[in-house]
Amino acid sequence: MAIILPTYCEAENIADIIHAIQNLKLNSTLLVVDDSSPDETQNIVRKLKEKNKTILLLKRPHKMGLGTAITDGFRFLLSLPKPPRYIITMDADYSHNPKDIPRLLKLAEKGCDLVIGSRYCQEGQVKGWKSTRILISKVANKLTGKIINLKLNDFTSGFRCYSKAYITKALPKLHSETYEIQIETLRQAKLQNSKIGEIPIVFENRKKGKSKLTRTEITAFFKYILKVSWEQLFEREH
Repeated sequence: MAIILPTYCEAENIADIIHAIQNLKLNSTLLVVDDSSPDETQNIVRKLKEKNKTILLLKRPHKMGLGTAITDGFRFLLSLPKPPRYIITMDADYSHNPKDIPRLLKLAEKGCDLVIGSRYCQEGQVKGWKSTRILISKVANKLTGKIINLKLNDFTSGFRCYSKAYITKALPKLHSETYEIQIETLRQAKLQNSKIGEIPIVFENRKKGKSKLTRTEITAFFKYILKVSWEQLFEREH
């Protein structure tokens, strides 16, 4: 099993999140995909890497977006001599609790190709967001569900577990550069009839550092939704 942590200016969080994951003793590889953070993120990871060979660092030349960070991470891990059977993706800012990783993995091992840590299924929760932000997020997720025609509660959560079989098949078809990767991976899962599962999680807004979600990424997300809507309309007409 491997865990991908995409990072950009996470010097305040990266050591703590790595230690928390290691304390779970999951016998996992931890891949930090860093977009040339101008802070100390990479130096901190390098120091931790010297003490633990299960920590890997993939340095990218500049800020390239969450979507390509995840797909580059997938490619890197699949190229290893012994590729992991399961790959977890999660935020490096502690909004995702590492203690939920075993629950994601457990459902994946029962046959799910993609397991989502859901904020909006029963017992899921969001802490630290204003009510308006939660409402907008829930509406966006409901809209996405209707467009993609999938019965899920949380399409935009980045806390996930993917099977190697799913990634191997879907990776050539993943082209998202930013936040819309969360939707594209689910759409590909539907197209290849992959089994998708959800577990409830408590999402807690970051306590340190700044949010990396930009207006450009939000725009890219909605453009992708419109693109999918148009493609599906075209398919129905033909």
